[in-house]
Amino acid sequence: MQRLYNPWRGRGLEWEGMTDVPWPSVDMQAVVALLARCPFHDVTPLVRSDGFAGAGEVFVKDERARMGLGSFKALGAAYVIARDAAEGRARGRTYVAASAGNHGLSVAAGAMAFGARAVIYLCEAVPEAFAERLRGIGAKVVRAGTTYEESMTAALQAAEENQWALLSDSSWPGYFDRPLRVMEGYLALAGEVVQAMDEPPTHILLQAGVGGLAASCAALFRAAWGDYPRIIVVEPDAAPALTESVRAGRAVVTAGPVSAMGRLDCKEPSLIALKGLARDADTFVTISEEQAAAAMPQLAGAGLETTPSGGAGLAALLAMDPLGPDARVLCILSEAAE
Repeated sequence: MQRLYNPWRGRGLEWEGMTDVPWPSVDMQAVVALLARCPFHDVTPLVRSDGFAGAGEVFVKDERARMGLGSFKALGAAYVIARDAAEGRARGRTYVAASAGNHGLSVAAGAMAFGARAVIYLCEAVPEAFAERLRGIGAKVVRAGTTYEESMTAALQAAEENQWALLSDSSWPGYFDRPLRVMEGYLALAGEVVQAMDEPPTHILLQAGVGGLAASCAALFRAAWGDYPRIIVVEPDAAPALTESVRAGRAVVTAGPVSAMGRLDCKEPSLIALKGLARDADTFVTISEEQAAAAMPQLAGAGLETTPSGGAGLAALLAMDPLGPDARVLCILSEAAE
């Protein structure tokens, strides 16, 4: 496990490339109002496991049944499409996205619910079973490239050529509004945690790909609990985009092999997420493929069966030196087992 203590904590990056990048939202009102109208929405459980991995208390936010889609991602793109529908801009529209996993399901479900069309670009590494799930809820699936980044480039080109609405969970210069709203949808998860916990955790472990979930949660947890919790961001060592960007003091593109933590295998950070996490996270850690794989049987034995992506935060907790009996730890089980 590699560890980087965040030198920008509390102030954020001083890099000029961040000037026009918005901060992650902490405004839950629109999210709560739209979700209240959704018949599939329900609060997901916060599971307590005392003594797990040598910590006094471990709380796990279990997203495996979120809105029937099996992942926290259900809160993101579908929320953005619901916003468009409320403004009369969704029906008949085509939304296009690249996906390494569950973001595509959220786009497809939102499009189906509001009379729109979804076109999802997948790289070759995404299993065909996932492509079939997308087709099952009405999406058109297009294979493009060997990496997520290559499928993202193809989706962007298709959006420009066909005048489709690009709906990405990452952000880059000139593309901020929609990913900011995707991240805003994730505030529902963080808000449920804050309401469920009678006192704040001492440690919070947040797994990250481009960083949207981690940054959204970290922003709301800081707003609710201040500086008290130690927030730790977890990435695969094959894709340490946030870690290396924080180390460099600017956004960087990393390189590495394909990771079994497929939903976290993102070599370039979302700028909105990077801006927020450089301010809000205390530490960035990376875990190996072996550490992620070793955690899976232990999680299954504890009733927390998931994927290496979904359990990366808990895998990092297992790989750390025990935090001790006074530790009160929060992790997110972000997706169901495949």
